[in-house]
Amino acid sequence: MLPDLGAELERRIVDAVHAALDVEITPEQAVIRPSAPGRAADYQCNAAMPLAKRLGRPSREIADAIAAHLDTTGLIADVAGPGFVNLTFTEEFLAAHLAALAADDRLGVPEQAPLRVVIDYSSPNMAKEMHVGHLRSTIIGDALVRLHEELGHEVIRQNHLGDWGTPFGKLVEHLVDEGLTSGELSIGDLNEFYVQASRKFDADPDFAERARKRVVALQAGDPATLDLWRRLLEESKRHMEAVYALLGVRLTPADYMGESACNDVLGSTCDELVAKGLAMPSEGALCVFPRGFTGREGAPVPLIIRKRDGGYNYDTTDLATIRYRSQDLKGDLLLYVVGAPQALHFKMIFAAAREAEWLAPTSTATHVAFGSVLGSDGKVLGSRKGAGLKLADLLQEAVTRAAAIVADRSELSADEQAEIARAVGIGAVKYADLSTAREKDYVFDWDRMMSMDGNTATYLQYAHARIRSLIRKAADSGAGDGSANLLLAEPAERALALKLSQYPAAVTAAARFAEPHRLCTHLFETATAFSTFYETCPVLTAGDAVRASRLALSTHTARVIRHGLALLGIQAPERL
Repeated sequence: MLPDLGAELERRIVDAVHAALDVEITPEQAVIRPSAPGRAADYQCNAAMPLAKRLGRPSREIADAIAAHLDTTGLIADVAGPGFVNLTFTEEFLAAHLAALAADDRLGVPEQAPLRVVIDYSSPNMAKEMHVGHLRSTIIGDALVRLHEELGHEVIRQNHLGDWGTPFGKLVEHLVDEGLTSGELSIGDLNEFYVQASRKFDADPDFAERARKRVVALQAGDPATLDLWRRLLEESKRHMEAVYALLGVRLTPADYMGESACNDVLGSTCDELVAKGLAMPSEGALCVFPRGFTGREGAPVPLIIRKRDGGYNYDTTDLATIRYRSQDLKGDLLLYVVGAPQALHFKMIFAAAREAEWLAPTSTATHVAFGSVLGSDGKVLGSRKGAGLKLADLLQEAVTRAAAIVADRSELSADEQAEIARAVGIGAVKYADLSTAREKDYVFDWDRMMSMDGNTATYLQYAHARIRSLIRKAADSGAGDGSANLLLAEPAERALALKLSQYPAAVTAAARFAEPHRLCTHLFETATAFSTFYETCPVLTAGDAVRASRLALSTHTARVIRHGLALLGIQAPERL
């Protein structure tokens, strides 16, 4: 395995601290950070300040001692300020390291000790069209699947469909009322039926009571009710799968794990919690009170796992689901890609699962929270009632807008333009989402996300296509194939080489922190470094050795951009 530059420096600092101070620190306590642009160093070690507090000695003295005992093979170290250790790799070391990365099919991305990673994402409600509110979970989840698979983990995808409960009691009862118990249904029909059923449920107590009884019949396995329910699901899944195909995400029917799949184990889940002394009656309901969660005046906050009428709810389903994922699927890492408003809910679910000893001590459950997609007015684009922008319409508009851009700039055939338009349009939507720190809201802006300038997928795709064009011209002129000894004499060459060397760390960090924007930022910085390199360092007109080196840098840059975009679920066309 090729060492990551940051990890290599951490190892050396850990050894130097032990040799100089007879103190043990962890790699994280080495506090290695890439230097900010313009600084006269590649990395900076900030370990001296916390060590100074720990040992009661001046931080500059600590830094000098670390530098004096540091393995400086291929490295230049100097101390600045109150105790910063600046670290700069020699040209020879950096060139050799990048050459090793370029020779690796994985571009240096390490394969980690394999874990079983269960990722819950997308999770649309059935019997309604997917809207823009489903975008973030689907895109972020798909990127995390790709990242963890790339690192060698076994990934189990879980699409926790909203296919059970009161909404289906309302819909089935409405179909019965309207005499629509046979015949075909379209997704448009379902949207309208959902609105009509919801209005009736709110306005007509008799209908509301019949809808509740229909839920009980559904849960009890009534054949006629189940038949109507399956018809609703079949049309919903047909629509959903068309959206997934357009988005290019990896979810398949084999990944569907709807709420209905838990129906048969909800009772046993409650029974087990009662047997373990964790569930108890409260005001007619059965509740779990995880430790540490209190409301007003210190009153404990419950998870209601069985309602007064004997029915079950989301709390019950999520507890049954986490039991299944930890006990049956044996997940080491459970990721729930769900909106930020559900933070308290999942904290309580995870706490209850720990108390029930369903989660092994070595297992981790994480809520991968995300913010909302906003319109230009600052309001959320989608809504739970479906009165927002339909996801299929949004994606098709993205492709249409991209087609206009491609047609203006391309001499390719109509079929090739259509394929590229899809890559550019869908890529623009995905990247605008993934490049935003996931817990933040972001404004959906067509002009910004499809811009050829700035941190956009279009910019990266164009950079990749431009590099591939350069490489084709070089091959046509017999200038070489992009494999050569690297020469990093010019500042722009060196800056690009350093950025390319940091790619493996960007991939591992994006997966570790479940933050795809870290990879987006790195790819944008790489493309920006290449642009500076291209403007200041002639490639095809340079002398033989320099030209070969610069072609090698260009080739590696194109591979990194293509590989990184693929991990985000975005295509990198050869031509635009």
